[in-house]
Amino acid sequence: MRLVRIGTKGNETPGILKPEGVIRLRRIFPDIPDIGETFFRDGWLDKIMHIQEPIESVRVRFGCPVSRPSKIICLGKNYPEHAKEGGFEPPKKPLLFSKAPSSLNGPYDPILLPSGSGQVDWEVELALVIGKEGKRIKKDAALDYIAGFMIMNDVSGREAQFSDHQWFRGKSFDTFAPAGPSLVTFDEIQNPYNLNLKALVNGVIMQEGNTSQMVFDIGAIMEFVSRDITLIPGDIISTGTPSGVGVFRNPPVFLKEGDVVECIIEGIGSLVNRIAVE
Repeated sequence: MRLVRIGTKGNETPGILKPEGVIRLRRIFPDIPDIGETFFRDGWLDKIMHIQEPIESVRVRFGCPVSRPSKIICLGKNYPEHAKEGGFEPPKKPLLFSKAPSSLNGPYDPILLPSGSGQVDWEVELALVIGKEGKRIKKDAALDYIAGFMIMNDVSGREAQFSDHQWFRGKSFDTFAPAGPSLVTFDEIQNPYNLNLKALVNGVIMQEGNTSQMVFDIGAIMEFVSRDITLIPGDIISTGTPSGVGVFRNPPVFLKEGDVVECIIEGIGSLVNRIAVE
């Protein structure tokens, strides 16, 4: 199943994406909550799993598939070659940072160049969406707590990231977390531990990798994060990026107005975002 949120920004409603169109869930269940904490807590994933209502062919905006997560947790240097290209050793334990939930962006919306930072960069990542509350989750049970998967582009304002000596501001500018294009549940993902991912800028491949290359895999990430942080339904964990980002190229390459970034993950789809001036 592929869950989407469609409509103008701030007015998205939940739906199921099919090859031929979208099932608008509020036309079947007027009281269904938006795709977020209440949606998962109240068991709506199971309630809608086998819906076969009429499918509409619609041309509408797609928003981020998850509404108002309590937190976005990200992994740094979680692919060995990405750590190496930056001149670092792979971390001994997961390196965590966060992005503001307000940075979430639709899968086809523009990425806005901020006035407060230059050197804007791309990072294709597999994102996990938490489906049920958990703390001290064991590695072997990790997948039981995941509702599904998305692509996230962990857009980064490198000037702010490095000059601030911490990453939050440079990672959290408005529009800096395009995600989607849908929330893909386990019935459509055979093995999240082995998915190809890549990023293209203006049609040129910049990043290629596979989730099997992670320093810390999904189970290890879930176990580490939840040791002392309660995971809430709807939370997002973005699992790190492979090598090929712009800042570590020679010479460095940064995004400019008019560029188009495409992030692709096998079995999930692609994000396509044009760079614009705020």
